[in-house]
Amino acid sequence: MRARPAAQPGALHPGAWWLWATGLAAAASRTTNPLLLSLVLVVAGYVVACRRTSAPWARAYGFYLRMGVAVIAIRIVFAVLVGAPVPGHVVVTLPEVQLPEWAAGVRLGGEVTREGLAGAVYAGLQLATMLACVGAANALANPRRMLRAVPGALYEVGVAVVVALSFSPQLVEGVSRVRAARRLRGRAHRGVRGLRGVAMPVLEGALERSIDLAAAMDARGFGRGATGTNTSRGQLGRHASGALTLAGLLGVCAGLYGLLDAGSPVALGLPPLAAGAALATVGLTLGGRRATRSRYRPDSWGAREWWVAASGFAAAGAALVGAATTPMSMHPSTSPLVVPGLALAPVLGLLAALLPARVAPAPEADGPGDLPTALTECVVRPPAGVAA
Repeated sequence: MRARPAAQPGALHPGAWWLWATGLAAAASRTTNPLLLSLVLVVAGYVVACRRTSAPWARAYGFYLRMGVAVIAIRIVFAVLVGAPVPGHVVVTLPEVQLPEWAAGVRLGGEVTREGLAGAVYAGLQLATMLACVGAANALANPRRMLRAVPGALYEVGVAVVVALSFSPQLVEGVSRVRAARRLRGRAHRGVRGLRGVAMPVLEGALERSIDLAAAMDARGFGRGATGTNTSRGQLGRHASGALTLAGLLGVCAGLYGLLDAGSPVALGLPPLAAGAALATVGLTLGGRRATRSRYRPDSWGAREWWVAASGFAAAGAALVGAATTPMSMHPSTSPLVVPGLALAPVLGLLAALLPARVAPAPEADGPGDLPTALTECVVRPPAGVAA
């Protein structure tokens, strides 16, 4: 019997990058301090700069940063034009539209205060930082290997999730390629004229990739059931594993909400999170036994993956400690407006999140990253009687 090929040497498990980025996003969700949020951006950007490859999806981080800037700008515009009036030092006075009594507390125009602008910037920066954390995970985690790491019970869902997560990198790659081609031909690639010339080739390329992906999935038996999966016992096992997984995911969501929301009771945090994780594990294990998917070069989880994931959890845990011990430093007041301060615990936790820049392996050259190619790494065994 031929031995199974070993995992790709020197490559970090993509799940470790997502856990690390989730920890940074959780830390950002616990604070509106612009200094801490800026530190999260610096940490994420430094790790991405040190450990991203030359693959197309690695350029997604800049796209998410630009999206974050747009979020901040939109938040400021809404705070200036629409929103509850915030007392304080008036920066500018705009023409105000008188609203009826049922719209009390909402204004259109009027006085724009420094305190209101600061609150809008803080809230927009928080959301932009969380988007940047997601972009960091997209830039560092190989979507092909992420598809391989999906449990067998969630393979169909995993393909949809990976396709959705790779949308932004594929879009960035397509736009960059078309703009470069138009620039070499001396045609407009900026402004309204450039947008019209770029949109159609990008759309055509997306349709071609979707057709190639559908053909690759059909050729590899995706969605076909193996012999015996339609029996009553198989149906019962499928329903049981699905119910356990759904209940577990609901428990995980409730637990994460309890941990991230400072006003939630303690019983809504760790207990449902632990119970949900246990139920989801049992459901995925039962569902994985019925999976007909083979794995080629399965990714291993070693010490480096634990260190990377732990550094993200350290950032999230330090933010929770800071929110409990020094809430004023995590959420500085904007009315009255004060100079934000820094607490030691969150800063140390975020500095610990720099560990992947040293622990993670050096970037290697990746393939083109097209999902039809990725499906060659995740083969579904066709049912009996169907040629492989």
